[in-house]
Amino acid sequence: MSKPYFLFVTGSFAPAPLYQNLVDLVKAQGYDIKALQLPTIGIIPGQGRDTPPATMYDDAALIAKEVEALADAGREIILVAHSYGGMPATESTKGLSVEERKKEGKKGGIVRLAYKTVLLTTPGHSAMEVLDPPAEGQPLPFQIDEKGWMSQPDPELVAATCFSDLPREEGLRWHKLMAQHSAVSFVNPLTHAGYKDVPVSYLLCEDDVVVPPEIQRREIKMIETETGSKVDVTSIKASHCPTASVPEKVVDWLLHVALL
Repeated sequence: MSKPYFLFVTGSFAPAPLYQNLVDLVKAQGYDIKALQLPTIGIIPGQGRDTPPATMYDDAALIAKEVEALADAGREIILVAHSYGGMPATESTKGLSVEERKKEGKKGGIVRLAYKTVLLTTPGHSAMEVLDPPAEGQPLPFQIDEKGWMSQPDPELVAATCFSDLPREEGLRWHKLMAQHSAVSFVNPLTHAGYKDVPVSYLLCEDDVVVPPEIQRREIKMIETETGSKVDVTSIKASHCPTASVPEKVVDWLLHVALL
C-alpha cells in the first residue's frame, strides 16, 4: 500500500510558505505533502488581495477540489488542519472520505482528519464563536479595513501569543511572513460535520494561548460526543504554532498518524 498524502490546510493570516519547513521535513521522511494557499489569506505578507475577501466556503471548495484530484489519482489523503483551517477542512469533506468514494466505485479519498490545535465547532456555528471573547479593556489582536481584510497591527502581540515559546526576535521574524486574512471567513457557520466522515487525530498544544488547552479539550470532547468514537490525541508542550518552535514534534505526530 502506498503512503498517504498529507494535504495541509493552513491557519489564518498564514500563507503556505509559512509552513515550508514542515513540508521539507515531511518530504525528507518519504511522504508527499502540500500546504494549500487559501483564498481567504493575502498573497503578500501584510497585504490582502485585490479581490473582495473570500469566505470559509471558498476555502472549503479549494480543499475539496485538491482532495478530489488526489483521490481520482488513487491517493489516500490525511487532511491536516491548523487553527482556523479546522473549519474549512471540516466543511470540505462531504462525499470525499475513502468509504464514501468506495460506495460509488471510486478509488482514493480522505482516510483521516488530523487537527493541530484548531478552531472547530458543530454545524450552525462559526470559528469566531469558538474563541472566548477578550477580557474587558483588552485590545483586539486584529483590525479590519474597509475592504474586509483583517490584519494584525501589533507584531509584539503576535510574537507573544502565536509564537509564545520562541525568543521575541524569532517570533517577530515569523510574524513578518504572515499576511492579512478575510474577516467574513470567521463568521461563516459550518454546514458539514466532516469529523463524522473519517477517524480523527488531534495534536493538543499545551502552551497555546491563542486556542487554549481548555478549548482544545472541549473540541475533542465534542467530536467524541458527536461521533461516539475516541479521538486519537497527542499532547505536546508547544505554543499555537508548533511548526515554528518544535517542527520535529509535529513531524513525529504526522508519522504516527500515517501509521494508524
